[in-house]
Amino acid sequence: MSAVPSPASSLSQVQRLVEIVATLRAPGGCPWDREQTHASLRGALLEEAHEVIEAIDSGDLRSLRDELGDLLLHVIFHAQIETEQGGFDLDAVAEMSCEKMIRRHPHVFGDKAGLLNDSGAVLTQWEEIKRREKGTGEQASVLDGVSKALPELLRAQKAQTKAARVGCDWPGTELAPVLAKLREEMQELEQAVAAGEPRHIEEEAGDLLFSAVNVARRAGVDATVALHGATEKFMRRFRAAETALRAAGKEPAKATAEEWDAEWEAAKGRFKSQESNRHKGKTLRMGSTPN
Repeated sequence: MSAVPSPASSLSQVQRLVEIVATLRAPGGCPWDREQTHASLRGALLEEAHEVIEAIDSGDLRSLRDELGDLLLHVIFHAQIETEQGGFDLDAVAEMSCEKMIRRHPHVFGDKAGLLNDSGAVLTQWEEIKRREKGTGEQASVLDGVSKALPELLRAQKAQTKAARVGCDWPGTELAPVLAKLREEMQELEQAVAAGEPRHIEEEAGDLLFSAVNVARRAGVDATVALHGATEKFMRRFRAAETALRAAGKEPAKATAEEWDAEWEAAKGRFKSQESNRHKGKTLRMGSTPN
């Protein structure tokens, strides 16, 4: 039986966690932990990241601390797998991150210290430094860093934001032309539906969604947060309508469209003021953290 690193030892808690993971992966450790690979942990890593986001949205700091710990465990676990294979260890991961942050903040740590005080200029500089780091020069696309593994809504928003940083965006700050483009895409989708062409409908539906993300971005709203709120609102109202149907002795799956509509409108009325108050004082503005 392996000894568990003591919380009272001189180890930092991060180093203690590193040793716990190493023990779990060592001969005589946990069979499940020993079987894991980068690929097998991929889904769980994504799940933990989403749970961190959920904790942030809830405002529950205890939950956030717990979920960040779970995410940290995954970082350490992946580093441990590479340590065993002679690739890299957690210290090398941290070192690379330290060097990258110093390198990408010359306005704080380098010869440009104190020269930049505008976040837009900082983000432009960040992109330029990233291109130089990758050794691809000015010919590289600013979209090269948009991961294909991102959820598509977030990927669309990220692609638009990166393009806008180099000037590929609607001029000025007015939303009118962006909204006009959204209406244009809606009309094109309607035409595709009328023609009954599935592939064309798919294409136009995608264009409409992309334009909706663009409107949100231009309005300073995080599209993923906005869609999350809309989905939560739908689910809240749906459950209320579902409960009301059952209370009236009706099976939801057998209810008519008219019965659903009546209960939906009733639920909408009950929740409307509550939902309005929920958004007072809440900001949905996009963050400007470089990535």
